[in-house]
Amino acid sequence: MEDQRPIIVKRVKKGGAGHHGGAWKVAFADFATAMMAFFLVLWLMSTTTPEQRLAIEGYFKDPVGFSSGGAATPIDLGGTPEVGIAENNPIGETMEVPPERIAELAEELDRQQLESLLHELQERIEESPRLREFKDQLKLDITDEGLRIQIVDKSQRPMFDIGKSRLKVYSEEILFELAGPISSVPNKISVSGHTDAVPYSGRELAYSNWELSADRANAARRALVLGGLAPERVARVVGLSSSVLFDQTDPASPVNRRISIIVLNKRTELEMQAAEAQPADPKKVSPKLPPKVDKAIERIEPVNPRELRW
Repeated sequence: MEDQRPIIVKRVKKGGAGHHGGAWKVAFADFATAMMAFFLVLWLMSTTTPEQRLAIEGYFKDPVGFSSGGAATPIDLGGTPEVGIAENNPIGETMEVPPERIAELAEELDRQQLESLLHELQERIEESPRLREFKDQLKLDITDEGLRIQIVDKSQRPMFDIGKSRLKVYSEEILFELAGPISSVPNKISVSGHTDAVPYSGRELAYSNWELSADRANAARRALVLGGLAPERVARVVGLSSSVLFDQTDPASPVNRRISIIVLNKRTELEMQAAEAQPADPKKVSPKLPPKVDKAIERIEPVNPRELRW
């Protein structure tokens, strides 16, 4: 009888599924947080006034404009702008904001925007190798009209050749660099050209510093447009000759030869538009005659030219 081999039976013990970890808890926590935020928004929408909702909307559109100046929230907590409800106002009642206050807030936001542009330009001058090279020829300041950027001449580094209105290559590059930050704000600009008090000595008889400064301002405008500035952003281009000197003590100083670019604030822009839109008042333009002369003119009767004898 042959030897039989032993039969070995292997039994596999099946257990439960392995441990899944705590990943589901993270997903559930995110879901719970989202639902809580959703119901919080619904509650705010049902309890806030229309003015508060507009303030909240303005905060999310421009957080910097609302946070700088005091409170970091659109509701008044002691800072500016003062948008919110008064202490004695019950929830649900609207609060009237005077038009003067609205104008003040708009002007304040406009000023903050121009100051932000000023800081951006200062940083651009420090970061750009081309602008940093001409740092001493770039003058930035805030005026009543807006943010003023002046590019002045230097004795060994003028923007234009003497008596010419064509920009030097490095002057064009400066304007190309400035066009980008200026385009980041919606404000319109004014470009003005200035010369020193030395009379124009070219061959053209009818050409003077007035025409030269205007042509130079137009050359700067064209360079800004080529640099990316929208043409409709230019509100005014003027030549002022030597009527507004940078250095009053030395009318012939090279710094008086400059290009001035003003990023206009909204108030100045509206004043310019209003001045151009209003027709001239004939009562203000015509000289006022004495009363006796007015009465004498009224008594003059019309005369038939045929009755006159020559």
